[in-house]
Amino acid sequence: MTDILIDGLRFGEGPRWHDGRSGFDMHDRKVLAVNETGCVETIVTLADDEPSGLGWLPDGRLLIVSMRKRQLLCFTTGTVRFRRHFRSGPVIISNDMVTDKQGRSYIGNFGFDLHTGASASPAEIVMVGPDGSASIVADELSFPNGTVITPDGRTLIVGESVAGRLTAFDVADDGSLHNRRLWAAMDGAIPDGICLDDAGGIWVASPTSREALRILEGGEVTDRIKVKHQAYACMLGGSDGRTLFILTSAHSNPDKCALERTAAVETARVSHAGAGLP
Repeated sequence: MTDILIDGLRFGEGPRWHDGRSGFDMHDRKVLAVNETGCVETIVTLADDEPSGLGWLPDGRLLIVSMRKRQLLCFTTGTVRFRRHFRSGPVIISNDMVTDKQGRSYIGNFGFDLHTGASASPAEIVMVGPDGSASIVADELSFPNGTVITPDGRTLIVGESVAGRLTAFDVADDGSLHNRRLWAAMDGAIPDGICLDDAGGIWVASPTSREALRILEGGEVTDRIKVKHQAYACMLGGSDGRTLFILTSAHSNPDKCALERTAAVETARVSHAGAGLP
């Protein structure tokens, strides 16, 4: 069972735990933060695009993926500043990301226009370095979505939503990705947002099966938390790191989300604290 922390939202995505609050973004073009008691603050509103993945540079500045403009934005002193245009190949809509301790951001994309019924096509992960350089570090992915980096910084794991699997890479010293391999195949569920715990498990938000599930390398599912609507993202946080924040909604279509505002942040207590990044 879950508790409703806040509801009546348009659509929540990309939650992070940072400075004692869960930060997340919305179809409302806002980046919000909510504390453990449900107090919500608007951090920034984008004038003309939707925010997606969130991360922080080593100096504490907030990074925001601008989805349709395919830009990485930097929020500082109350202002959003252009940081890097990272368009590559046939990118349609940019998506989630993880930023490592060196300030390198790994950004996925849809690969096709999800909301117009277009056929799925391969996508890539683009790495934007702290100097603003951008390069493709993985390609031929099936909708790379939620992404985590292990505590030692040596392994990156990404959820491929269309393929229904978690895929791992070794992270080289220069940030490039190598040794692609299957981390876990998912049966009857698809990975959207994901987060890592300190026992090596990954919590996965699965919209189609309306749950958050904890999976181990190799595919064993240890826990399932059912939600009323669809689960789109999750993040471990709270004072002891063992509160799972689950972002849910009846829809992901922007028009339906605007009309119905069924999105919520739900919480559940779990056995293991969050670890790694984000």
